[in-house]
Amino acid sequence: MNIEIDRNLGEQPIAKIMADHGLKARDLVTVSTQQLTHKMVSRACKGRRLTPNVKSKIRDALNESTGKNYTMGELFNY
Repeated sequence: MNIEIDRNLGEQPIAKIMADHGLKARDLVTVSTQQLTHKMVSRACKGRRLTPNVKSKIRDALNESTGKNYTMGELFNY
């Protein structure tokens, strides 16, 4: 039983939200109080499948940067 999981899901809504606010990966990494890397943010924007833990770190950093309260459903379409 070999079921291949699609790991590349295309550009995610978080990429547009970050662009609308003029944010780069560096901005999220800088504001994050958790261990967050540029690579994690880059993968999130490109649509690479992430663990729920990494997605929550990115959401928290984005919310801190923008002063808004985004949900996972608004940032990721998977």
